[in-house]
Amino acid sequence: MTATIQHIHWQENGAEQTARWRSEAGMPPPKRVVIADDRTNADVAYRLACEGTALLWRGDFQNARQLLQALARRADHKHGKGGKKAKAPKVPATPTEAFHLHRQAQSQRARTLAMLLIPFDADYSIPLRRAPDVKLACNEAYGRGEEPFIASLRELLGLIGAHEWRRTGVEIPALGARIHPHYGVFSPVRGEYVQLVADTPLPAGASLAFDIGVGTGVLSAVLARRGVARVVATDQDRRALSCARENLARLDLDQQVELVEADLFPEGRAPLVVCNPPWVPARPSSSIEYAVYDPDSRMLRGFLDGLAAHLAPGGEGWLILSDLAEHLGLRPRQQLLDWIAAAGLKVLGRHDVKPVHPRASDASDPLHAARAAEVTSLWRLGAA
Repeated sequence: MTATIQHIHWQENGAEQTARWRSEAGMPPPKRVVIADDRTNADVAYRLACEGTALLWRGDFQNARQLLQALARRADHKHGKGGKKAKAPKVPATPTEAFHLHRQAQSQRARTLAMLLIPFDADYSIPLRRAPDVKLACNEAYGRGEEPFIASLRELLGLIGAHEWRRTGVEIPALGARIHPHYGVFSPVRGEYVQLVADTPLPAGASLAFDIGVGTGVLSAVLARRGVARVVATDQDRRALSCARENLARLDLDQQVELVEADLFPEGRAPLVVCNPPWVPARPSSSIEYAVYDPDSRMLRGFLDGLAAHLAPGGEGWLILSDLAEHLGLRPRQQLLDWIAAAGLKVLGRHDVKPVHPRASDASDPLHAARAAEVTSLWRLGAA
C-alpha cells in the first residue's frame, strides 16, 4: 500500500519552501512548520509538538534522536507512565473504556512524536550531520526513490527497526527456521497461534489447503512442512504477498504454495481452509494496523460467511482467534457463535492455548486484566 502523494510547505530563509510529504501512518502534512536545530530546547519543542506545530530538523542527526527521546519522556510523563508528578489518569469504569482510553493515549502520543521531521534526498540519503545510511531500509519500505521528501524521524526509526527484523528474522520453533517479516507485514512474534496450526490433527485427505490472509507466509509454510501437498494462499496486500513469496522461496516451499492476490478466498473448494484474521474489532489508526485491528470484524465475518462455500465435503475450516476482544467487551462470545451458526457452520472442536508474550504478565499495562485472561483458540469448523 503506497502513501498518498501530498506536499508540505514551510518558510525558511525568507522564502516559501515545498517538498513531498511521506507518512505511512496516513498522517496529513502539518499545517504549521518551524525550523529546529541543535539549539532547540526540548520543553519548547514538546510544547510546539503538542500544539500541532512540526519541527523540521536542520541540525545534527544524532541530536535529533536525542530530542525525540526527550519528547517521548515528556509524553509518557504526561500520560502517567513515569514520575510522581504525572497527573493521575482517569480510572476506566469498564474494560471497554480502558481500551478506548489506551488507544486515545497511544494516538495522541504518536501524533506528538511525529512532529519532529527530517529531510530526505531523492536517493534516500539524509542531508544532516552524522546521519546514517538508510537507503536500503527506505528502499524496502518505500520502493525506488523518486524525489526529495520530508518525513517524521519516528517513522524513519520504524523503517530501520523493520529492516533489522527483515534481516535477522523471527525464529519459528514449529518450522525449525526463521521467518523474515517485511515492513508493514505483521510479524509472527506470537508463536502460540503458529504452534496451534502445527499441532492440530489435519483432516482426512487434506492434500490441498487454503490460507486466507497469508501475511509473512508462516502458516502456509507450516502446512506445507506438515505434508499438505498444495497450499493456495491469498492476500490483498502486495507487501504481504512479496514477503510471503520471499519467505517461502527461502524455505524451499515455493513450489508447494501458490500465492494469489485476492480479498479472502481463492476459487474452488479445499479440505482445509485456514484463517488468522486480526483479533480486535476496532478501527485502525493507520494502514499498518490492519493486521491487528479488524473494523466491524469485517475479515472475520467475511471468512465465516464464505467458508461453507469453499469447503470440500467433510472439510474443516480452522479459525485462529484470540478472545482478547471478549475480555475488552468489544465482541461477546455469543456473537461469534451466532455468526458461526448464521454462516451454516458448526463447531467440530476447539484447541486453546494461553499466550506467553511479555504483555500477558506486565501489571503496568493498562489492559493487563484482559491480557492476563486472554486465550488463543483454533476453532475447527465444518458445514452444518
